Amino acid sequence: MRESGILMPVSSLPGPYGIGCFGKKAEKFVDFLAAAGQKIWQILPLSPTGYGDSPYQSCSAFAGNPYFIDLDALKAEGLLTAAQLKAEPWGKDPLNVDYGTLYTSRYKILRAAYAAWRRQCAGQHGCAYYYPDAYYAFTLENEGWLEDYALYMALKTANGMKSWTQWPREYRKREPQALEAFKAENEEEIGFWKFLQYEFSIQWKKLKAYANANNVQILDDIPIYVSADSVDAWVGGKLFELDAEGRFARVAGCPPDYFSADGQLWGNPLYNWTYHKQTGYAWWVQRVRHALGIYDLLRIDHFRGFDTYWAIPADSTTARTGKWENGPGMELFDALEAALGKLPIIAEDLGELFPSVRELLADSTFPGMKVLQFAFGGGDSEYLPHNHVKNGVVYPGTHDNTTLTDWWENGASEKEKATAAAYLHLTPCKPTAKEVAAVKTAAARTALLRAALGSVADRVIIPMYDWLGLGAEAHLNTPGKLGGNWAWRAKAGFDSKTLAAQIEAECAVYCRCNADVQNVKESAI
Repeated sequence: MRESGILMPVSSLPGPYGIGCFGKKAEKFVDFLAAAGQKIWQILPLSPTGYGDSPYQSCSAFAGNPYFIDLDALKAEGLLTAAQLKAEPWGKDPLNVDYGTLYTSRYKILRAAYAAWRRQCAGQHGCAYYYPDAYYAFTLENEGWLEDYALYMALKTANGMKSWTQWPREYRKREPQALEAFKAENEEEIGFWKFLQYEFSIQWKKLKAYANANNVQILDDIPIYVSADSVDAWVGGKLFELDAEGRFARVAGCPPDYFSADGQLWGNPLYNWTYHKQTGYAWWVQRVRHALGIYDLLRIDHFRGFDTYWAIPADSTTARTGKWENGPGMELFDALEAALGKLPIIAEDLGELFPSVRELLADSTFPGMKVLQFAFGGGDSEYLPHNHVKNGVVYPGTHDNTTLTDWWENGASEKEKATAAAYLHLTPCKPTAKEVAAVKTAAARTALLRAALGSVADRVIIPMYDWLGLGAEAHLNTPGKLGGNWAWRAKAGFDSKTLAAQIEAECAVYCRCNADVQNVKESAI
């Protein structure tokens, strides 16, 4: 079945508190998606943001981002007042997330809500604190990751938010006596981090249920690696490659190429795939089961790393010293399907791919990705629409690409623009430079969107900023750039009925709306 969806991070939704969240604005966006005939909302990771404000460098592979908790919902619960919310600064520009201001204001407010919640629960049923049954059910259901996460965040707070590798030895090495003593002395702080995950879970489940009731599925990303500064790395032990001292032996990255003479040194700890195999890939089963419990579809980032990955000695200053190693291949996905059933996974299969990576994708039967901004460099590119396959997902660009408007105006080379203009019938087949220059940006953007929608691929995902025609101001992430990423927010009212109707009409032409087939039949009678 042909489907279309929209990529729109929760963080990019409008709202009064510095960042998008799970409140009424999110439900309004679901209404917009339904009115526009969209079946998929790709949200990007809901994980807590980490290094560089990136959701792909999170402190936890399981926890949710407290920034997305709707503060108005907490106010409705009697945990916050309007005066408290009004008193805090939330950033000067409503179209950009100010992460520095947000960190200070949001956690101050969330701590106030936690204190009020504890006061509500104090002295009930003869207990010092008796929390709601739903809270106890949540903590029991998620204790496999929640206990470690809450302890980790409490320790991180007590240690000035430093990386766990810089904590005192007894905490770094997870000495049982030291940890038990810390737990006893910091029960309230540990409870704070559990409370945030509880509220996140309640609000997210409500929003997801609302989306599903409107026939909208949620697509989220799973980064292949965890951050070095994460609870997963702190407790993982044998899950990762370790040296004799228990430190990470090698880290992730990619080799030198045309774009980078030194390659890319990501710094994420590498998995000890031998140990994972010995455990039946239990950690991965737990991770994917958790993800499937809160999302409908999963996109696995850096899929090629499951076939071959670039391993760099941990003490290296560049990626030049790395070498290729073999990943788990189909053995991992066979184990996941044996435990969890058929996997609703999209594989991020971008970049230079070995034949073995293509074989893995074929064996997995997962749909891969085709990105139009990569299509026009010359030759019979696999990204050109005529080379797409049915079992695939088409994007004009991903979150790492700039917007279509900015790509046409500033990013595309003259050769790419000429190739695209001819391919999309915006000019004669062999256009002159003058003819290419005469192509209006809006016309090029529309033609690119229609090329994506017209692809034979089952699914197409279009970023919201491309439907809005925005420029570089909406570019979500520039790889390798530290700071200034993940900041774009949409204007209030962006999700209008007029735009929804326009999107539905565009998608209907290419049979990508819910009732397209029936409508075609009826129109033919």
